[in-house]
Amino acid sequence: MAIPRLLVVDDDAETRSMLTQFLQQSGFIALPAESEAEIRSHLEAGRIDLILLDVMLGAENGIKICAQLRTEQEVPIILVSALSQDHQRMAGYEVGADDYIAKPFNPQLLLARVKAVLQRARRSPSLVYRRKTAIFRFGGWSFDAKRGEVLSPQGYQVALSQRERELLKVFLASPHIPLKREEIHAALDVEREGAGPTEGSGRAIDMLVGRLRSKIEADPKEPQMLRTARGVGYIFSVDVETEEAG
Repeated sequence: MAIPRLLVVDDDAETRSMLTQFLQQSGFIALPAESEAEIRSHLEAGRIDLILLDVMLGAENGIKICAQLRTEQEVPIILVSALSQDHQRMAGYEVGADDYIAKPFNPQLLLARVKAVLQRARRSPSLVYRRKTAIFRFGGWSFDAKRGEVLSPQGYQVALSQRERELLKVFLASPHIPLKREEIHAALDVEREGAGPTEGSGRAIDMLVGRLRSKIEADPKEPQMLRTARGVGYIFSVDVETEEAG
């Protein structure tokens, strides 16, 4: 298996050097870059398996760069930023970022998120962007997002409420990546202006996850797909295949 090639994009030389060295010591090939021009130069020069992209790049904007890259290719992108409010995270997810990590962060957490994104069996942009996909297949199940139809491995249709369907889309858009309750809440309410976590919203997510588990898990008390990520939130632990509308 080829060693993953990562591109570390940050306009701060010290941060760029620190991250590059850390990732190299962790077994990756890590290449530094500080601008969109350098990103494109690396992409043209050879394979890049993942981009760590800082949101604030001097006069350049990482969100805009991510959006443009996403229209051209499906290289995984993790945004890194000191801006950590929900609407700022969702701005990244909306343009197709696969993950969003707030500064300051524990390097081991960054490493775990990088590995999680790289482990995806099938590349496709994430969260809100990927929720536009027409058909998802996971663990023998099938979900037609346009029709709102969910079919079990046995071929029978399972009725989900609108909110349960929206929650399922969020998880299917980001398999194998731990999602915080706040991120899930923001993804569900991204189209509502000013929407963000409210008092009790975490508990509401827990209840909604419980209802979804009761419909798609063989044993909701011992879930195999929609698992709890201790200390974080939830993680969808099965591979997801996608199909666009015909």
